[in-house]
Order: sequence, then structure tokens, then C-alpha cells
Amino acid sequence: MGVGENTGTTDSTATGDEEVTTLAASVVTYAIAPGYRVNVRKGPGTQYGIVRTLPYGMSVPVYCQKPGEWVSGPYGTSNLWDNIASGQFVADAYVHTGSDGYIAPRCD
Repeated sequence: MGVGENTGTTDSTATGDEEVTTLAASVVTYAIAPGYRVNVRKGPGTQYGIVRTLPYGMSVPVYCQKPGEWVSGPYGTSNLWDNIASGQFVADAYVHTGSDGYIAPRCD
């Protein structure tokens, strides 16, 4: 690794009077409702194709949120969909965010 290169991990190396430090970004995750296996879709609605199904007990990051189809789940009824990865959305009504509104920026 050359001086000034960011590897995305925590690394501190002393080289004479210079020190190179890089930090890994911390990601907050939110629990999927207990007892549910949630479908991950290509967009913010049930008309979008299923990419995968999350297993029981999963937690997911929420990078951004987008309005879409209204869905009822264990955490209420909402039209918010959470982007958990590139091109992957889950209904916010199944994610324990602690809020009925936005907890992340709106997706473009």
C-alpha cells in the first residue's frame, strides 16, 4: 500500500514522521420483523421481480428510501421502501426502523 491509498479498512502505519490512517465506514442495520422471511424486490412495489428472500432474524442496512406501493406489515402500513443494496428494496413496514417516516435520504 502506498502512502495516501485508502484500502477501506482501519490501518495505521508509521513511516518516519508520516502516518497513514484509513477508516472503515460504519453501517447501521435494522432488524427485519421477527418471524418473517421478507422478499427483496427490484423496485418499490410487489409488481417488481423478487431478487431474493431474506432469512429469519436478518438485519439490513437502509441506504435510501423511496415511495412506492402501500404495504401493510407488522410495523404498520406504509408506502416507503428501503433500499438495502443496489437495485434491492424491501417494504419498510417489515423493517424495525423506529419511525413511520424517512430515516435515510430519498433515493434518486
